[in-house]
Amino acid sequence: KATVSVLNWSCRSCGCFVKVMAAKLAEALAPRGVLRAGINLSNVLLVTGRTPSGAPVGVAPSMAAALAAEIGTPFELVPYKNPGLLADAAEHDEWDVAFVGAEPQRAGTIAFTQPYCEIQATFLVPEGSAVTSVGEVDAPGRRIAVSRRSAYCLWLENNLRHATLCPTAEPGLDLSRELYLAEGYDALAGLRPWLADQAAGPLQGSRVLEGSFTSVLQAVGRPRRCADGGASMFLERFVEEAKATGLVARLLAEHGVEGKLAVAA
Repeated sequence: KATVSVLNWSCRSCGCFVKVMAAKLAEALAPRGVLRAGINLSNVLLVTGRTPSGAPVGVAPSMAAALAAEIGTPFELVPYKNPGLLADAAEHDEWDVAFVGAEPQRAGTIAFTQPYCEIQATFLVPEGSAVTSVGEVDAPGRRIAVSRRSAYCLWLENNLRHATLCPTAEPGLDLSRELYLAEGYDALAGLRPWLADQAAGPLQGSRVLEGSFTSVLQAVGRPRRCADGGASMFLERFVEEAKATGLVARLLAEHGVEGKLAVAA
């Protein structure tokens, strides 16, 4: 059973010892008595399967289970088809915590912890492309297909200077691949493991460029509209301990994504 223990910890700033009561944390984090954890189903590295009953399985659901165990409450996974829908739901009282990419555009409504894992985002280019590096993609006249509202799409929206970003009409990895093929774009943006699968399968002959234009940082988020009650400090410490104790590394190995995801620094 994957757990960490962070209910007793030292207040380093003043040297005093602080004991955080589980009941108070449960009240702050799960006021309905059940911790509702938002999960992004489109991230196939963090949600790698389903139980016989259809519940999501993977690193993110396991982190939710560990968090619920720590505060002593049952938990419920609240799945979303894509991260944009999950982020929108922060204003509608649909989840208490969420496991999603920590992007600045989402930080207005979601308070994020430090990241617990990270994934490289890069480009795939077609066979025969003259592009040899990530930096060469951002050039005048080049067009990039990308899944709308993904974390790396948000990054590209803020950082591209010359190339034209072409998001899909609706969020979706398969849709981004179809757009890339149908329109003959110069590059397809995505997470490195997914792009590698495409190059080995439906997009054989394509090349995944070395390096990355960003790393998508996966964190625990909490709606900013919620009263804090010590929850933010506790979640930050929970993630810190999950990394330090090896919990995150064990979950990456357990769910078969070691080498595709990395424990965040």
